[in-house]
Amino acid sequence: MNNLIEIQNQIEKLQKQANEIRAQEFDKTVQEILVKMTAFGITLKDLEAVKGRVRKAASPATKPAAAKFRGPNGETWSGRGLMPRWLAALVAQGKTKEEFAIKS
Repeated sequence: MNNLIEIQNQIEKLQKQANEIRAQEFDKTVQEILVKMTAFGITLKDLEAVKGRVRKAASPATKPAAAKFRGPNGETWSGRGLMPRWLAALVAQGKTKEEFAIKS
C-alpha cells in the first residue's frame, strides 16, 4: 500500500503533467477559436454581448415557490407540478387539497 508521501508525490507529478498538457493545447485551442470566429464573422464585441446573457441564464432564475399546502406531518407543496404522493393519498381518502391549504 502506498504511504502518504508517495501519494503526494504522485499528485504533484500528475499536476505537473496536467499543466504541461494545458500549456500545449492552449495555443491550438485559441487558433481553433479564431478560425471559427473568422468563419462566422464573430467579433470581441459579439462575445462580450453574449457573455452577459450567458451569465444570466446560468444563474438560478428565481427563488423556489412558496409553499401553499402543508400536510399532517409537515410536508409542503407549492401547488406547482405533479401533486405529491402524501397529498394524493389524502385526496384518495376523500379529503380535498384545499383542507391542507396554508392560510396566509
